Amino acid sequence: MTEIDTSAINNKVRTKIFPLIDTHTHFDAPVFDEDRGEQAQFAYDKGVRHLVLVGYLHRYFSRLYENQQQINNLCQLDKKNCLNQKKRFPKVHIALGLHPFYIEQHTEAHLEEMAQMLNEQRPLAIGEIGLDTFTDAMKQPETFAKQQRFFIAQLDMAVAHQLPVMLHIRKAHAEALALLKAHNYDAHKLGGIAHSFSGGVQEAKAFAKLGFKLGVTGQITNPNAKKLRLAIQAAVESYGIDCLVIETDCPDMMPILGQTLDNNLEGASSNNASVLGRDKNSERGDTSMHSRNVPANLLYVLHSLSELLNVSAAILAQQLWLNSCNALQTKWSYTL
Repeated sequence: MTEIDTSAINNKVRTKIFPLIDTHTHFDAPVFDEDRGEQAQFAYDKGVRHLVLVGYLHRYFSRLYENQQQINNLCQLDKKNCLNQKKRFPKVHIALGLHPFYIEQHTEAHLEEMAQMLNEQRPLAIGEIGLDTFTDAMKQPETFAKQQRFFIAQLDMAVAHQLPVMLHIRKAHAEALALLKAHNYDAHKLGGIAHSFSGGVQEAKAFAKLGFKLGVTGQITNPNAKKLRLAIQAAVESYGIDCLVIETDCPDMMPILGQTLDNNLEGASSNNASVLGRDKNSERGDTSMHSRNVPANLLYVLHSLSELLNVSAAILAQQLWLNSCNALQTKWSYTL
């Protein structure tokens, strides 16, 4: 397996910029409240042209739209600098979904209200949705049955509204694949992403075969993530680089390459463990300012993936852009 040349990647991240789409973020988390505008501009400077704010709890849906409006309106508040290209920001989009990890907090009323929101404020996608048996509690029959019911209900919404889905599948790949094969959601037609893919070779190929793109995070920069790196290579061998998209999943999944691009966070410790793995009641804003991942770090994912697959970053970036557009059913122009 290809070794990671950290010095080469760090150098490329600082010198080689390409248009990128961050297909999965939680950039609305409170940990970004103090400098969200600054981080958005920094991400743009590092090539990020679009990013998706992804939902996970009903009570935070309104926060998604508030932060989308805040960032998308930044240029309106500073038109002179924007026109002079001194300040530019990524375009922000929204996915709405009820996350399986928080299944105990979801209610039938939340499903009904989400369905109503889809009619009134059509998002870019539905997500993140899926199955998660990370803890023993989630493996209990009643809890897992509720996860499955909510997963199916949201897949039904996606079909009804012809929207792509963003999947969260953790330690439940076989069950999720069986459910998806039995459902009439067709990723070949509607798109879709297996977010933060964490399965093995067979699971990677199975999701790609169903038409889902595999979401690659900063975990790909970890030389010890051998299972993941092998799975991504195997999927590409079978389906080409067409089957991949990239994401930060910020503030989680910090690339392991030593430091962030944020000059204010020089020397920050790496953190590729999701807050979701700690406490189902934790808020994504609990991530420390000094360990958070940021959208600008998407470049680390691009260049690490480029090295792993032995594909030039320029070719890979353009293909990932096309893949993201296909997965999200959009036609954004590839331009720096």
